[in-house]
Amino acid sequence: MASQAQQAMLDKLNTQVGFIAALDQSGGSTPKALRLYGIEESEYSSDEEMFNLVHQMRTRIITSTPFSGERVLGAILFENTLDREIEGMSTAHYLWQKKRVIPFLKVDKGLVEENNGVQVMKPIVGLDELLAKAVAQDVFGTKMRSVVKLANHQGIKDVVEQQFEVGKQIIAAGLVPIIEPEVDIHSPQKAEAEALLKLEILTQLNLLSEGQEVMLKLTLPNEANFYKELVDHPRVLKVVALSGGYNREEANAKLSENQGIIASFSRALTEGVSDKQSDDEFEATLDGAIEGIYQASKA
Repeated sequence: MASQAQQAMLDKLNTQVGFIAALDQSGGSTPKALRLYGIEESEYSSDEEMFNLVHQMRTRIITSTPFSGERVLGAILFENTLDREIEGMSTAHYLWQKKRVIPFLKVDKGLVEENNGVQVMKPIVGLDELLAKAVAQDVFGTKMRSVVKLANHQGIKDVVEQQFEVGKQIIAAGLVPIIEPEVDIHSPQKAEAEALLKLEILTQLNLLSEGQEVMLKLTLPNEANFYKELVDHPRVLKVVALSGGYNREEANAKLSENQGIIASFSRALTEGVSDKQSDDEFEATLDGAIEGIYQASKA
């Protein structure tokens, strides 16, 4: 049974225009996120210092005036952020109660080595405990990422089957999974991989029962509106797009060609913001980024 907060989040997701901010860079990608923000690796000397700095960055984004539920529907966090506080509240509670931004949690533990042109997820050890912690903090859903590099049918089938298998465990815990089989934008077989991916996702969606709903996070396709059947599918709550290495201008342009899909950008969202900016400069830059992504999601 959905809690009152979850029901309010579901209503927001179903009725409001906006996008999802991906603030979930974890261990491996944190140094790069900090570097883009203007903090070099020489400025910290331990993981603890690194995670403190990235939490300061995220806190600055989340507490800023432009970052609110009017244009930002949700935000994806990783576990370290979930365990921390903003202004004396848990990050997830701050997002929803103060900003009306729906909290999501990244739950995967990274990828195994490439095989059959794909990288499936590593086993997610301790997932049930993590999901229980998320539920206790009124988190609405989760996110987990795999990567498709080539149009290998068996590889893509393996990726999608694994995603949906874990997705069902997440649904059983009372959360909505964001299933993210990212197609590498540099793949020499990107269009062919997208065709196979759509086929496998539709197969798995059709096996879900009444009441089992997922969200999908997909690379912006080569062909506009290629994922329309997924957008329209009764088991899909929302399809969101990752920026995947496209800069913000490219990502927004591609997104606006795909009706019914909204952004879930990470690097494209924080492009241009810097630790060295004054608060006014920071907020103006972030406001411009949020507005551009909001308009592309609305298109």
